[in-house]
Amino acid sequence: MGLYVETLIEADMDVLWERTQHPALHQSWDLRFTSISYLPRAAGHPQRFRYATRLLPLLWIAGTGVSAGERQRPDGTRVSALRFASPHPLSLLAEGSGYWRYVPTPAGIRFLTGYDYRPRWGRCGALADRLLFRPLMGWATAWSFDRLRLWCERGIHPRAALARALGECAARLALVLAVLFASPPAPLVPGPDAAVRAALTVLAVLAVLLLPPLPGTPAARRCRRTPPDRVRAPRLLDTLEPS
Repeated sequence: MGLYVETLIEADMDVLWERTQHPALHQSWDLRFTSISYLPRAAGHPQRFRYATRLLPLLWIAGTGVSAGERQRPDGTRVSALRFASPHPLSLLAEGSGYWRYVPTPAGIRFLTGYDYRPRWGRCGALADRLLFRPLMGWATAWSFDRLRLWCERGIHPRAALARALGECAARLALVLAVLFASPPAPLVPGPDAAVRAALTVLAVLAVLLLPPLPGTPAARRCRRTPPDRVRAPRLLDTLEPS
């Protein structure tokens, strides 16, 4: 799988399963989706669903998918797999597949995902995906996983977590602007004092930008972005037909 994200969540397995498998709960914490809804399903068949992401107030990118899960496995783990596709001409993502694993450990549940997709728009799409879209998707997945962790561990609702993140970003930006505008103008003839002020300004700006987020604010950096060992997609994925 092209993208990998993992986090450790100290929560009850059933709670984590519900908040990741129930469409209304899933869409509340996953930054990649605005809405997720199940389609009618015949008994004994995988679950089909519809998803949509709002890029602008009047611009929605929609697609469909099919998913299946294994809630009871001999080793105590759980897994779900999905295939998805979007026919929207503005969607860089044409089709893809992925999985979630739930691995209980003494320290908590290793919640991890691996997924990949095929971009459209030919070579231009492949270049845009490599330089911009794929890194953005990886960051959004990791940020969302930490948002889910805060919900499960600390009871911070996803809406509150988003508000904290926006507020912290605004505060950091305000501090950067305050440092920049508070520095006195450089003299016409630079001297030692001007060099010291410039260095202090740079250090202050770097400190504001690089300080880790507050414990209650979601952060992609808290998630693992590379697998600790070789991973394989679950066999369950092979049972799903393309959506």
